[in-house]
Amino acid sequence: MRQIIRLVLLGLVLMTVALISALTAMRFAIHGSEVGVPKLIGLSPVEARRAAEAAGLELVVERQYYSLNIAEGRIMSQVPAPESKVRRGWQIRVAESLGQQRVPIPDVVGQSERAAELNIRRRGLDIESVAHSDLPGAPEDRVVAQSPPANAVGVAVPKINLLVTTLGDAQTFVMPSFLGQPLGTATLTLQDAGFHVGDVTVAIPPTNAAALPTPIMTTPQATPASMIVSQNPSPGQRIRAGSTVNFSVQ
Repeated sequence: MRQIIRLVLLGLVLMTVALISALTAMRFAIHGSEVGVPKLIGLSPVEARRAAEAAGLELVVERQYYSLNIAEGRIMSQVPAPESKVRRGWQIRVAESLGQQRVPIPDVVGQSERAAELNIRRRGLDIESVAHSDLPGAPEDRVVAQSPPANAVGVAVPKINLLVTTLGDAQTFVMPSFLGQPLGTATLTLQDAGFHVGDVTVAIPPTNAAALPTPIMTTPQATPASMIVSQNPSPGQRIRAGSTVNFSVQ
């Protein structure tokens, strides 16, 4: 009986020693693959990449900011912080300084989205985001707000956010062409679709005045058979439901 107890105790001791040895080996293995994060702030991107690779880490330049204190082309911040312990192969995310702000922020309010984009990029700036909003009474495709505002100083990021007007897709239609069609046909088509016919003017074709003995003073009137020669809004333009369409006929 005593022999059995000794064997059991010996087995427990051996299992304990094996478990401690395994935990110790695992701990050394884990900590053995950890490295210290070098300090990259103040270095150039090339120098920072070399320092990161020497420590077995990877450098990622995420963003660029204006800075009053850090010279242009130097690392101004990093994550993880210097002297942190990370696994080998870990990424260090850094931000690069653009130096002091030298480019004025342009005023693009009132411009179309395309014109504003060209104006911004021509100055070496970028567009961070463009939000679209359906603003009643406002013309379509116009910048109504921007951030930072025009001529702002102390800007941190060389990127501009825009708010551009648009017409709600559920309330807009593409204006068809009625050119060459009878006024009566176009009127019925528009009324059936929920639109309105506004002003109808008669375009008087040019005449040879020398061939007429006396001027004709009568004002021609539009009829359902009059042919449409121009329209407003023009074909292809987006219009709201219930809009009014004006015609010129002959």
